[in-house]
Amino acid sequence: MSGMENRNETGEGGDGGAVLDLASRLTEEHHQSLKLWLRMLSCTVKIENEIRSRLRASFDITLPRFDLMAQLERHPDGLRMGELSKRMMVTGGNITGITNQLELEKLVLRVPDPKDKRVYSVKLTPAGRRAFAAMALVHESWVAELLHGVTPHDKTLLIDLLSHMKRQLNEPADK
Repeated sequence: MSGMENRNETGEGGDGGAVLDLASRLTEEHHQSLKLWLRMLSCTVKIENEIRSRLRASFDITLPRFDLMAQLERHPDGLRMGELSKRMMVTGGNITGITNQLELEKLVLRVPDPKDKRVYSVKLTPAGRRAFAAMALVHESWVAELLHGVTPHDKTLLIDLLSHMKRQLNEPADK
């Protein structure tokens, strides 16, 4: 994180130097956008690191393996490797490695795609469904615990604001 943890509410680092130099080149709007980005990133990384640590300690599973299983849980008929790669925003090689590990543990299986026999889809096995269901319940409780200090009203507001931001980010840049 290189100093992000030491920022005060104005976004300044402990020594004020490098952050103030950057801030002096930005408009107030840019500065506010940068502060927002850093705040969102910091919160995301803190939550992700805690979840990652808890998944490892409680279930001996990595966050990417949990995420792949979550994708498959939503798609009982399976997903092609390329679709998993796109949904998880990682390379095909990463998906192959994660799938190989889960396959060794009998949590997923590769099946020929009925539409194209050259392509494989990945599905959760019954054991994989049971394992994921147990992890998902605990995972949800961890997220609730980590966000307990945010009121329901503020959660709704944040969801609405971030949904709006996501729509804007997904719009073509030439509009």
